[in-house]
Amino acid sequence: MSAMNTELRGTSLREADIREGRALVTEWHPKALYKFDAGIAVGQFLDGLKEGKLLGRKCNASGRVVIPPRMFCEISFQRSDEWVQLANTGTVNTFSVSFVNWDASRRETPQVPAVVDIDGTNPNMGILHLLGEVGETLDEVLQRVKVGMAVEAVWKPAEQREGAITDILYFRPVGGG
Repeated sequence: MSAMNTELRGTSLREADIREGRALVTEWHPKALYKFDAGIAVGQFLDGLKEGKLLGRKCNASGRVVIPPRMFCEISFQRSDEWVQLANTGTVNTFSVSFVNWDASRRETPQVPAVVDIDGTNPNMGILHLLGEVGETLDEVLQRVKVGMAVEAVWKPAEQREGAITDILYFRPVGGG
């Protein structure tokens, strides 16, 4: 193996070169607009959310009903066959208790993200969302929230829905927990 050449050619740039104008400096603020195409399956799912409906896809070959919907089944390798309107209820598959917001700031009251397996789908077919009405302290949340707990969607009022997962405000315990 040959020895690697560690000598770098050129002139190093120093902070003084920038300060004293010996180096060209430019500032650029790109206008990088981003658009997302949801596609057929997720697009229809989002349209359903705007109407207050949870929609999944069914594959007749495998018998699976999945949410979030997909146009092709990972089991049968075939196109899924039909749209299925699902219940607004489900079961907590797993959850976490967080005292930190998305921006890393601290929270006074706990937030409880959970994977909710939606009724009418195959096992372990869930969506990640928040639980609500489950307590204001860590002790209250841990006493109330359990894996396997039945929950129901709490929707925004129809006139406020926009076709986003946030059209569901949160999932709450069925019958008050």
